[in-house]
Amino acid sequence: MDHLPDFILFAQHGWADSNEEISQLAKALATEKTKIISPNLGWIKTWLNIEPLIERVSEKAQTTLEEYPNIPWRIIGHSMGGLIWLEVLHQNPQWWEKIHSFTLIASPVGGADLARIIDPLSIGVGIAADLGKNRRLIADRITKIVPTLVIAGNIDNGSDGTIPVSSTKLSYGHFVCLPNLSHSQLKNHSSVVEIIQKFWKTSPTPALFEKDFPTVLIDRLQLILGMTDGHPRDFEKAKPYLSFEGGISIELWKNPLNILHVYVANDQQECLYAGFVGWIHSEGLYQGLEAIHQDYYQLVIHGLD
Repeated sequence: MDHLPDFILFAQHGWADSNEEISQLAKALATEKTKIISPNLGWIKTWLNIEPLIERVSEKAQTTLEEYPNIPWRIIGHSMGGLIWLEVLHQNPQWWEKIHSFTLIASPVGGADLARIIDPLSIGVGIAADLGKNRRLIADRITKIVPTLVIAGNIDNGSDGTIPVSSTKLSYGHFVCLPNLSHSQLKNHSSVVEIIQKFWKTSPTPALFEKDFPTVLIDRLQLILGMTDGHPRDFEKAKPYLSFEGGISIELWKNPLNILHVYVANDQQECLYAGFVGWIHSEGLYQGLEAIHQDYYQLVIHGLD
């Protein structure tokens, strides 16, 4: 029927924001037949708790599904908007087959470092505990099935000014990093429009990558309880803790507040990963490093003993 949409395009704004700019992005991407769904969650409510926001988006998606049961979905989420949709899809796996593509723009899937600094014990300081949560496990389950594009910005050699690049990356996501675009600019920029349009035209599928050894190490570190992806700005202060064949190393540094930072470096002493744990998880990090040491003992050239 000609009056039916070609796609449902869900476009979700994030923390401390309204739907104005993300709606403009959606309009730039839509055809004349696309139906845009872009709920305004309320600027103040985005500071409080993520659960009511997840419920609001989920209810809107369910209503849309009932009205258009056979129309495929395209989903775009900026920052916390992407996290909200991860939670919605985690709760509703029956919707995954409807999704043509899922685009996460500057979304801290691994946890926002700023949120962990504000709420280091995850005790619930406003929205900080929700933004600091590591959602990689649920993201991996979803993106193994749902074709996913990840877009990040990099204005300071490690972040978009708000979100570390490393916290946006996924094992099964197609990744694009845009230099010179800040967190706010990524909401509605011509380069973002161009990249999404190109992705849509590829008949997207989940990304499958053969992981090299540094990536395996990074994955192991990111699974350690309390690990938060960080910025590599202090990498030069770190000292080697575990060194492996091929020049790969895991290096550590404690900042003046005794926060333990961990880095993965290559043979050119370039930082491949930066993360940190709070005080209560420091012992867990050392235990995780010991497990890595034991599991890859044959590759270690400078170890813990």
